[in-house]
Amino acid sequence: MKTIFITGTSSGLGSAAVRLFHSKGWKVIATMRNIEKGTIFSDLEHVEVLALDITDPEQIKSTVAKALSLGDIDVVLNNAAYGAIGPLESVSEEQLVKQIETNLLGAIRVTQAFIPTFRIRKQGLFINITSVAGLVTFPFDSLYHAVKWGIHGWSEGMSYELARFGIGMKTVAPGFIRTAFASNAEITSTEPYQELVDKYMSVVAGMMDPTTSGSTAEEVAQIVYEAATDEKDQVHYIAGADCQAMYDRRLEVGPEEFRREMSVTFLG
Repeated sequence: MKTIFITGTSSGLGSAAVRLFHSKGWKVIATMRNIEKGTIFSDLEHVEVLALDITDPEQIKSTVAKALSLGDIDVVLNNAAYGAIGPLESVSEEQLVKQIETNLLGAIRVTQAFIPTFRIRKQGLFINITSVAGLVTFPFDSLYHAVKWGIHGWSEGMSYELARFGIGMKTVAPGFIRTAFASNAEITSTEPYQELVDKYMSVVAGMMDPTTSGSTAEEVAQIVYEAATDEKDQVHYIAGADCQAMYDRRLEVGPEEFRREMSVTFLG
């Protein structure tokens, strides 16, 4: 029985991934900040719930050690995420640090904690959830772009140094996922930008129908499962027709023309 370690499993894509891998016969170590929410998996055999706040370096070390004490781990899925939207001028220091700690440093630190064991075993796979925001850009998402483009590039860079030890590194970039993540994102603004932020948010709301737009968490989890099991020498995967369409358009017209098109679309 193979084992996967997943961060951010209390809802959304993380929860869907737990259930999908479990249904495929995998043992799952499901981590989350609030372990009390782990009762959502109480009906699933071979699912172990552990507490993990990926902004806490010491807890990362202790939780990874606990997970490894339970047996060999084959795949690590870095999924936990936090979103904040708004002009940089309005972002607090706490929001700035939280964005980087959760979306970038958290994945890096979890990966770093597992590498020695994977290297000794000469096998293992890391899968990092990036985003369409790691492939293209939008107004007022600069910090989210910073961390998601960072994860995208970091993952590709890591693939070189890990491959010789039999360790894989992959990314899955979803577009809009029909989960609470978008609605839970923190939106900040300040007066000089308010009209533009309102315009941007109204366009985004019109594009993201919660019942028909983008992909379900279960559909994205299927791409994650594909990446975990296809044994391909491939780093980057795209999940969702919306993500694929935007990325293809950027490649077709080039980054500068794409940037101009996005400005017109979202800001008028």
